[in-house]
Amino acid sequence: MIKTNAARLLDAAGIHYELIPYAYTEDDLSAQHVAAELGEDIDQVFKTLVLRGDRTGCFVCVIPGDFEVDLKVAARISGNKSCEMLHLKELLPTTGYIRGGCSPIGMKKPFPTFIHESALLCDYIYISAGQRGLQIKIAPQDLIDFVGAELYPI
Repeated sequence: MIKTNAARLLDAAGIHYELIPYAYTEDDLSAQHVAAELGEDIDQVFKTLVLRGDRTGCFVCVIPGDFEVDLKVAARISGNKSCEMLHLKELLPTTGYIRGGCSPIGMKKPFPTFIHESALLCDYIYISAGQRGLQIKIAPQDLIDFVGAELYPI
């Protein structure tokens, strides 16, 4: 298994995690598919969304796989009046990641990151390892501390 940049960064910081491969298809990159492949509850599989605020620029929301981002809440917690999802064509040049393989760890530059508070209800969560077909299993507090994230309620 090839180590991703996200995994190398966690190694360098001495943070415990596991790399977990799964089968994927281009037709279904959803968190629901990831959860089914891993045999895990969808509440433990978190997706990484990149948004652009009208005041602060790009920021990241890490939310449970079966949630949809509430743009009003996302704007408020990030200090914006409004926000929108980053356009798909901007994802790779902005973050270094592609759709279905976007990790909150190791983006081209650090962005303000907000993690849904339900992560703390789990002993571990899954996030993308930075490529399709590979997840990082990590303690939520370790992720929060490493990326300097803020917790937010729904």
